[in-house]
Amino acid sequence: MNLQLINAHIVQEDRVVEGSLEIHDTMVSSIDCEPVDQIDVLDCEGDFLLPGLIDLHTDNVEQFMFPRPGVQWPAPLAAVLAHDWELLGGGITTVLDALSLGDYDSGGTRTAMLNETIDGLTEARAAGLLKADHYFHFRCELSDPALLTLVERHVDNPGLRLISMMDHTPGQRQWHNLTLYREFRRKKNARVWTEDEFALYIAERREHQQQYVPSSRSTIGQLCRERSIHIASHDDTTAADVDESHADGITISEFPTTVEAASRARELGMKIVMGSPNIILGGSHSGNVSAMELADRGLLDVLTSDYVPGSLLHAAFALVAKGFDLPEAVAMVTKNPAELLGFTDRGRVASGLRADLIRVRLVDGVPVIRNIWVAGRQYL
Repeated sequence: MNLQLINAHIVQEDRVVEGSLEIHDTMVSSIDCEPVDQIDVLDCEGDFLLPGLIDLHTDNVEQFMFPRPGVQWPAPLAAVLAHDWELLGGGITTVLDALSLGDYDSGGTRTAMLNETIDGLTEARAAGLLKADHYFHFRCELSDPALLTLVERHVDNPGLRLISMMDHTPGQRQWHNLTLYREFRRKKNARVWTEDEFALYIAERREHQQQYVPSSRSTIGQLCRERSIHIASHDDTTAADVDESHADGITISEFPTTVEAASRARELGMKIVMGSPNIILGGSHSGNVSAMELADRGLLDVLTSDYVPGSLLHAAFALVAKGFDLPEAVAMVTKNPAELLGFTDRGRVASGLRADLIRVRLVDGVPVIRNIWVAGRQYL
């Protein structure tokens, strides 16, 4: 495919230039090129032309595998294809599907769907059915006794790009406030405890934490180092949490819950990842630190869609509305995650890189996608 895009505001890594670019097959072949006869031309009408978004953490596929509590969709392939379309509709052209290995309290549903989700995504990719470029992010629940068996079964998957270490034991990290945790579970899972039942539940979770978390951290860290797999911490809350992660060789701080944790991560040279829904909602739904506050303090490197694919593009422009430079904000959802994950062929609009592009127009302050290209192929 040869296509020239003209009259665009091209968002590059350090500037916005008004001009044109040419796509040849799967790549951007030139920027600010002269019109060429006998080549298709698309007038971008002054819209922004951005790199395709790179999302290193979305658990959105769960919404399609389990569309209602207690309902598992019987066709995994159909579920992952619907998930893929939603990602593409949000401007995401490269994604790490964040799948939970191990459960902390979902009754085993996440473990039950793990193999089917991996198989469905693998089948769809092999058949060329996916629009976005899909990889895996394994979210490892360290307190699950069955975790290491799951990790050892899947750690050599060729699509694996990232592993994160999670410990959702109530009473620390994201759930240091037990009152908020109890209310969250009541709303999400209709879980209602008596005082005695809740005390027993907390005691059991903490016993599992003491018994399994240290050995799981050690073993998974070793497996990742042997395979050069990137590792992220998850929900660091205190400076001590960050120090523990850093001592384990972890260089990515995902979703720090406090300014203290994010500041310590920055001191240690770790990259800081926050959820874009936090930006759009104006704060964390679970009472943790605001991602906008971290951005204002220079403590934010990467945004990820987490559970709302459409929030990623929206959040970048929300940062711009707050005074951030457009290339700086766009880098948080393109260039920075590409560099973090070792993708050298995407994340920027530049000659010789993949033609992963989105054409965007602001309508009442909301970014609206008008065209999408993935490796030069146009889907909208």
